Amino acid sequence: MDLTKSFLIKLPSHSDERGSLTVIENEGQLPFTIKRIFYIYDVPQEARRASHAHYRLQELIIPAAGSFTITLDDGTNKQSFTLDRPDCGLYVPPLTWVEIEDFSAKATCLVFASAPYDASDYCQDYPTFLKARSDNDNTIS
Repeated sequence: MDLTKSFLIKLPSHSDERGSLTVIENEGQLPFTIKRIFYIYDVPQEARRASHAHYRLQELIIPAAGSFTITLDDGTNKQSFTLDRPDCGLYVPPLTWVEIEDFSAKATCLVFASAPYDASDYCQDYPTFLKARSDNDNTIS
């Protein structure tokens, strides 16, 4: 696993004089089937969200409103993405440390997840994350 497994997904949109509509469908559009949807909002501008990784869960993160910055970390490399369009989301594979910050006023962070909530899938300690990455890399080699 490395940051090359993460990528931006341009979502199909339709616009006319009445506004825009963006479509997200389970069939073939995402690298996983959506099992849970949640959103984060009313975040103070100086706050940081996420600060964790998932052992198995995959996510698509979209700015439904406003903007924010996501930094992904694979244990070796870090890459930041500023998301500011509701028709473009960031795919986050398992075992990727995620930090979300720099929320604009009235930002809404919409997350599509590959599984229902499971507290045991969260890795909220960075040294434990590094060990899990190392163990996973050694298993793959």
